Amino acid sequence: MEQSIQAAPHIEPNDLLIFARVADLGSFSRAADRLGLPKSTVSRRISLLEDQVGERLLLRTTRRQTLTEFGLQLLEHARQVATEVDAVAALREHRQAAPGGRLRVSMPSDFATLLLQEHLAAFVAMYPHITLELDLSPRRVDLLGEGFDVAIRMGQLPDDNLLAARRLIVFQNGLYASPHYLAEHGEPREPTDLLQHQTVQLPSRSMERHTWTLTQGQTRWEGTPPSRVHANSPELLILMARAGCGIAAAPDQFARPLVARGELRRVLPDWCLPSHTAWAVFPGRKLMPAKTRVFLDMLQAALADPA
Repeated sequence: MEQSIQAAPHIEPNDLLIFARVADLGSFSRAADRLGLPKSTVSRRISLLEDQVGERLLLRTTRRQTLTEFGLQLLEHARQVATEVDAVAALREHRQAAPGGRLRVSMPSDFATLLLQEHLAAFVAMYPHITLELDLSPRRVDLLGEGFDVAIRMGQLPDDNLLAARRLIVFQNGLYASPHYLAEHGEPREPTDLLQHQTVQLPSRSMERHTWTLTQGQTRWEGTPPSRVHANSPELLILMARAGCGIAAAPDQFARPLVARGELRRVLPDWCLPSHTAWAVFPGRKLMPAKTRVFLDMLQAALADPA
């Protein structure tokens, strides 16, 4: 025995929105004013909604209107539609408003000076109502506790339900030295040659020399070259390498301008060090402040093509 399948009634979300306005404002006239519609249109859409659901939603008299039992049940769902519409409207107004206010940003000094110097200046010029405060210290700030809007962080991020993150750029890392250093000490031809060279390195937590890990396809090499210079600033390491102090491991994006000017050369160009990712981390609010949004947009535009 075949059974017929009846299609569910098609209900317009706009009609649910109108119903929520009428129920909450208690009047067809006030709802029409709020929605910018003729009162006759509001009345007609409510009647059509009642036809679609097959039940009366409102009991209307000359003095008042009351919700039926089914109308009360439907109102909960209609209010969800109204809430979403209000959120979209608020977002639109928020995006159209001129960004302004104090914007507190934490980022590594190397990141700011080597990659963003010109972009930060252009950002300040473009948004005169934003006061930009940059914390370039190496410490890991407490975004919420210290009132920061954005922090640039490297590597893996811990889980935090109160924060959100946007990936900015993946740094590829290589080895660099000055032409003068290579002319005096020779150029490494394979990773083991690094053990016969001086290097400039980031300090490890134990203050011991770093072990470098290089890969070429599936081939992997690990070693700890000698070093007499340690600094917790990639920018300074690059400058020390430029001055002939040794071979430095540095992000390709940081070294590229010096390579273009002939002040640094890539060493073992077929070998790479592990990459690391830079993230923009910010409070995970439902509605992002306009000042934060335009700053994140600037970061992504600035880092989209590092060349």
